[in-house]
Amino acid sequence: MTMVTPLIRTKLRVPFIRQTLVPRLRLQQKITHGLRGPLTLVTASAGFGKTTLVTSSLAQNEVPVAWLSLDAEDNGNGRFLHYLFAALQTVNPALGSEAQQLLAADPQAPAELLLTTLVNDLDASGQEICLVLDDYHCIHRERVHTAVTFLLEHAPQNLHLLIASRSDPPLPLARLRARGQVVELRAADLSFTQAEAAQFLNEVMGLHLDAALVGTLASKTEGWIAGLQMAALSLREREDVHQFIEAFSGTNRHILDYLLEEVLAQEPEATQTFLLQTAFLQRLTAPLCEAVLGIEGSQVMLETLGKQNLFVVPLDDERQWYRYHHLFADLLRAKSQQSQ
Repeated sequence: MTMVTPLIRTKLRVPFIRQTLVPRLRLQQKITHGLRGPLTLVTASAGFGKTTLVTSSLAQNEVPVAWLSLDAEDNGNGRFLHYLFAALQTVNPALGSEAQQLLAADPQAPAELLLTTLVNDLDASGQEICLVLDDYHCIHRERVHTAVTFLLEHAPQNLHLLIASRSDPPLPLARLRARGQVVELRAADLSFTQAEAAQFLNEVMGLHLDAALVGTLASKTEGWIAGLQMAALSLREREDVHQFIEAFSGTNRHILDYLLEEVLAQEPEATQTFLLQTAFLQRLTAPLCEAVLGIEGSQVMLETLGKQNLFVVPLDDERQWYRYHHLFADLLRAKSQQSQ
């Protein structure tokens, strides 16, 4: 008898929306516009509010949402499809039921066969559905990317796929862009404007900062929402507000802990070494990095960091020159000095 793997039902629930949020109508409208096409892509580094933006935006629409929060375990054989079918069945229990039975009977069944039956179910239902794949950066198996590509290329018009990720997924994005079939939101879009930073700091976090102090924090964090939140948490404990804000940097203990745990520690050792050894450079380009490190392949590394949105800011359209996000650079320099 085939064993049926139990589902973690919380992976299929739309995350809770906090009552106190900064209105982001311009971004919500963009996500709503994306529901007219096959794919919406929200990519930015950790702490830019991707999940919060997606959940708050979809709550304003009438399109039913099938949600799947991904993790590293979803790279396993058949597990991704198992959860994919279950997510869609939260909207319509008939979707993927045949494919689910085939998968239960034969865990090695070809993904193309399973997805073909799912596509036919979606087409027959005619029901508008937004399928959200959150934390897609956790996926690294080629077979999963191939399955998502197949679904994206063959799904009927009533299915809208929304992917939230820290890095660009290896999907046929260039072709979709050329066809005008993808709506993209990136760190530059998600970063708080000064007005949004003021509303967040003063209304949501309960501070009473004047425009000049808000402007200083917004500039230092470059609109990074997690950075603003950690600055606000630190300010609650202090009386020397002006002095603290002027000195605020990536070495703040809240910022330091977050970036170390959520960003730097998640990267391979080779990537960590590259980051730490180039942290003192104000601007980065491959020949300069190679001269500093005495190695080759820096262009590939820089492009990879850019695709992963690893707090690397491109400075030109040719992707030749980059710089690190200011707070991330502060962290890297502090960490580098500690290690030396």
